[in-house]
Amino acid sequence: MRHKLHLFWTFMRIGILNELAYRMNFVVQLLQSGMSLVTALAGFSIVFSHTDTLGDWGPNDILALLGVYLINGGLVALLIRPSMSQLMEDVRQGTLDYTLTKPEDAQLLVSINQVRIWKLTDFVLGSIVLGYAIFHKGLEVGFTDALGFTIGLLCGGAIVYGFFLVLATLSFWFIRIENILVIFDAMYQAGRWPVGLYPYWLRFVLTFIVPISFAITVPAEALIGRLDAQTLALDIGVAAFMLVGSRYFCKFGLRNYSGASA
Repeated sequence: MRHKLHLFWTFMRIGILNELAYRMNFVVQLLQSGMSLVTALAGFSIVFSHTDTLGDWGPNDILALLGVYLINGGLVALLIRPSMSQLMEDVRQGTLDYTLTKPEDAQLLVSINQVRIWKLTDFVLGSIVLGYAIFHKGLEVGFTDALGFTIGLLCGGAIVYGFFLVLATLSFWFIRIENILVIFDAMYQAGRWPVGLYPYWLRFVLTFIVPISFAITVPAEALIGRLDAQTLALDIGVAAFMLVGSRYFCKFGLRNYSGASA
């Protein structure tokens, strides 16, 4: 484990150095993140100018959900999405050979080989929004709530990672599979609002096909005291299934890979 953490930090350091070579990217990212936040807050203010609650969610509850949405989006854009996009490109070009010849677990290498450090701006903005929502609501977040939030956030990240890994692995058989990521981005926008507000068919899609519910709604519910033990147990079970299932699927895909040296 210590070796893997050292390897992760090495790739992180390389990614930071690469990003620091183009510091204007930070300004662009900050503007992009700011515009995304302003747009989300504008929609939030319009909705709650006409109603006091949305379903059984109050304004501060939705604001906390928005914070989790930004935090998760920042973490996904920081590491998961760029690494999986690079995997798809390497498979398409046949350059995955360079990774497979290294004396380390291939899945680990392809999962951490790209870092977009400026995406942490979304994480920071999301943390500010989340903190404001908790303070303004007057919540006293206890140990149980904080623990549920942490577990929900980790499980949500694991589920999204497994989902992306499955999509990336499909590139061993299909060309231009990265276009599916655009669909994921569109679906992810739905996470700004509680999944329970949507029609049943869409709730099913956002829970078990594109796992937005587990990534955003569940952690937010834990933090504001809405999460029950059954949902948290399901979250943990789905996360374990996605991690194990995506790993086996990735290994199966690697056995079917024919690179430039094949």
